Amino acid sequence: MSDDPRSAPLVGLDVGTSGTKAVAITRTGEVLATAERRYPLSTPQPGWAEQEPDDWWRAAQEALAALGLQPAAVGLSGQMHGLVALDERDRVLRPAILWNDQRTAAECAEIEELVGFERLVELTGNRALAGFTAPKLLWLRRHEPETFARIRHVLLPKDYVRLRMTGERAIDTADASGTLLFDVRDRRWSEEVLDALEIPATWLPPVSESTEAGGAGDQAAGALGVGIDRPGALSIVLGTSGVALAALPGYRHDPQARLHVFCHAVPGTWQAMGVMLSAAGSMSWLRDVLGGLDYGTLEREAAGWDPGAEGLLFAPYLAGERTPHADPNARGAFAGLSLRHDRGAMARAVLEGVAYGLRDSLELLRELGVDAKVGRISGGGARSELWRRIVASVLGIPLERTAAAGESAAFGAALLAGVASGAFADAAEAVSACVRVVDRTDPEPAWAATYEAGYDRFRRLYPALRPLEGE
Repeated sequence: MSDDPRSAPLVGLDVGTSGTKAVAITRTGEVLATAERRYPLSTPQPGWAEQEPDDWWRAAQEALAALGLQPAAVGLSGQMHGLVALDERDRVLRPAILWNDQRTAAECAEIEELVGFERLVELTGNRALAGFTAPKLLWLRRHEPETFARIRHVLLPKDYVRLRMTGERAIDTADASGTLLFDVRDRRWSEEVLDALEIPATWLPPVSESTEAGGAGDQAAGALGVGIDRPGALSIVLGTSGVALAALPGYRHDPQARLHVFCHAVPGTWQAMGVMLSAAGSMSWLRDVLGGLDYGTLEREAAGWDPGAEGLLFAPYLAGERTPHADPNARGAFAGLSLRHDRGAMARAVLEGVAYGLRDSLELLRELGVDAKVGRISGGGARSELWRRIVASVLGIPLERTAAAGESAAFGAALLAGVASGAFADAAEAVSACVRVVDRTDPEPAWAATYEAGYDRFRRLYPALRPLEGE
């Protein structure tokens, strides 16, 4: 380690679902080096998703070594909600159960009955969803009681890497918010929820603010990485899933729990977040079913169609949906097909359908008092100029890209490392010094009326399709 944290690079590690990414930056936000090491995902039964925690640790070591430099500090980000169960000697008891695992429907219903739906949402900012950590613990108690009896410590994915790196068991408020065991308003573990679920508080690590812990869950770190350090701008993520996230000045929850509300990575702030499960993933699906066409071809053909694609609509519910419907059985559909529609029209409809899905989240954020004038867009889909124009026009706000939008979570983790190590006084100074906007996409005025009418039709599509689920 350098003796001067103001001169040596800052490094962020993002422990993702498909691999761990490392990024090294200067104190002015210049990216010096990046590295990524990938690992497998195990699906031993339908709906299950697991990984070996030691794969994360090996990937983290290799990615750090590949940077080829000595950092002043290392910050951590990673996939949220995953359950790492450890014994009294910090040995992994079984493969980690991940955020996208769907085995815990019965346990989610049990939690909402034990705690009460309204009280659970009031305390944790969320309803019980299969991806969260608490239902996984109840599943283990019911289905793997011998393993459950040996648990002495519970960690989330990035914090297992922290344990291996430093020997410290710790967690930040942002990542703890996604366990369903956390009092999000008061930023501490919830004794009430723990007692109701009969989960020992001694299993849980000490909690610190993200700026003290030097880390955060991937969405909070990613939002900070594009400059969302206070209420104002939205974070719009066009990854495999889609996210619309806003920082809040105080704790407010959606009584129906259509949005997630977590602690933000900045002390004294919270974040409300809408999540759609198939954003850029919808375009990946379309590309694959059309025979593996490259995205450039699909985008050019989509651009040949006017907004609205002559009435063609796409419901982006290929893997169920989370916001606003919380319906794992929702399914995708094209509606309004005609003989004139070709693959370019279908591509245009997919781009627009995802944008409408993000608009659903934005409307819910507005109900919480969010008044966003601009969005900071990141994720693989943000590379598409056409898609940025469509999303900006559907949301009715300009979209900005930052220099590090391609690795925003790791970049945000590096900023948090800088704050925790003293390189920056606080998150605001880190953002001011390091986050730079490189381009802006404004809404197209000529498209506004078409997309308002299209969004009205889109909102009526899910209720019309719902009776057909499972038939």
